[in-house]
Amino acid sequence: MYKFCVFFLFCFNFILAQSKPQDDLNKFYEIADSICLVSKDPFFCKALKFYREHKFDSSYVYSNKVSLNKISGKTYQNVLNYIQGVSASNKKLYKKALNSFLSISDDRYFLSLKKSKLGRVYLSLKQFDKAIIYYSEWEKLSSNTDLKSKKNAYHNFALCYIHTRKYNKAKEYFNKGLALIELNDTLTLIKAKMNLANIYYNQYLDDDAIPLFEEAYNLAKSCSDVDLKQYTAQNMAVVERNRKRYKESVTYYREFIKWKDSIWNRDRIWELTEKDKQFAVAQKQQEIIIQEEKLKRQRVVQKGLLFGASGLLVFIGLLGFFYKKLQKKNALITQQKEDLAIANKTKNYLFSVVSHDLRSPMNTIKHQHQQLKKHIANHNIKGIEEANNTAITVTESTSHLLNNVLHWSLEQSNQMVFSQKEYPLQPIIKHVLHGYENLVEANDVSITTNFHENALVSVDRESIKIVLRNILDNAVKYMNGKGKITIASGIDSENYAYISIQDTGIGITEERLEKINALKGVSIDKINRSEGVGLGLILCQTLVKKNQGILSFESVVNEGTNVIIQLPISNQ
Repeated sequence: MYKFCVFFLFCFNFILAQSKPQDDLNKFYEIADSICLVSKDPFFCKALKFYREHKFDSSYVYSNKVSLNKISGKTYQNVLNYIQGVSASNKKLYKKALNSFLSISDDRYFLSLKKSKLGRVYLSLKQFDKAIIYYSEWEKLSSNTDLKSKKNAYHNFALCYIHTRKYNKAKEYFNKGLALIELNDTLTLIKAKMNLANIYYNQYLDDDAIPLFEEAYNLAKSCSDVDLKQYTAQNMAVVERNRKRYKESVTYYREFIKWKDSIWNRDRIWELTEKDKQFAVAQKQQEIIIQEEKLKRQRVVQKGLLFGASGLLVFIGLLGFFYKKLQKKNALITQQKEDLAIANKTKNYLFSVVSHDLRSPMNTIKHQHQQLKKHIANHNIKGIEEANNTAITVTESTSHLLNNVLHWSLEQSNQMVFSQKEYPLQPIIKHVLHGYENLVEANDVSITTNFHENALVSVDRESIKIVLRNILDNAVKYMNGKGKITIASGIDSENYAYISIQDTGIGITEERLEKINALKGVSIDKINRSEGVGLGLILCQTLVKKNQGILSFESVVNEGTNVIIQLPISNQ
């Protein structure tokens, strides 16, 4: 039983990471660098950079960001899957690593890398039969593998056979690894000989095992690793005891105890130091006791003063407490007054919007109905169509005005449902555009789209739709006759995606454009409606800001306006 424990103490002391064949790895880096240079994908290049630096947490994150984009080409996919697999394996996400490695094609530049990594992952998952299959396939392809990689592979290969109790095969691969170890690599050599010796010893092949134990013991004498000195001496003690050579066994046990004592001595020195400290503390405490006796009489006098001072402090504390409480009440009253003033100004603003902006469209609708009645009487089909289109436009505009009033009221009273989640950007835009087919047809306006790469944004979808509708309404409303609206989207930077809505309308004067762009840091209580800033633009700025986005305007009079919405990209 003791043999068995010593055996597993070294066999499972560590599992060496499977190294990659150097030549294949050099080819892998050459391919990966060329992909980074050509594609200039920032996520891919960062994933490769962190992989080279062995920062596998960052490499894993950025390699998964690349997969969100459109990836073309088998080689590109192979490189990305390899980076993802190695990063996941180092994070002990073995199932994720397995999926990534299995996704690599059997390309000649990646085949040996793939097989060795699959063997390593199955070993970690304790599926030893599968690990043996992949290590066997790797061995056939390992002609260009460097020495370090072969040593680690043979070691892991041998571990698989140990777990499956095929000791002869384990011995074969431990011997292969042992043959590759350089003579100056003493620590690795000792561990390898110990592992091989334990295989022999557990098969009761003492004649083969004991010389290896002795070699490991002699090598350990010249190294500085105390643990190895202890374990080799202990193993020799066990071997000699089982051979009934008790005198030699005792000698090795004494050496083992000596190495243990070297650690114990350090602990003993620390213990004595602690006792010295305790003694010094005890002396200091004695001095304090003597000093306290001297101060005893003074304490009697000071006791009365202490009670008096304590009472005064309690009184001052109560005064401070009530003063702070009064301050809080005054601050609350002041805040409530300010909130009431803002709410009152908001109410007046909304009344102004409703009374001013509804009067004009209602008169227009009334006039169009009269015109429609006249055209019907005269059987003027073209006039009926024009009057009907104008009525549709005015009705849509009035409906959006009322929606803005409703949304603003809900937002100001914190009743608007706001749920910021991860959404693809393009479907949101397309869903909004679907409702504008009749409106743009009635106004003889064309809409074209120019979508670049899609992005996952972290937003409240419904509030972004409200912003898009308001901007499109203004684009149609201020179009000078026939016109064109161009909508583009893509990734603006590492942190933001963008939506650009550009029209060929009448544009915005420089003075009014400055006021609109100044809305980014202005609340409604500081807005003067007479300055030409409508509720729709205030609502747009408020909702974009609530989504951690940026809304900006560019315009040239008589040429058109470009509205740019920047939204945060999801980090998931």
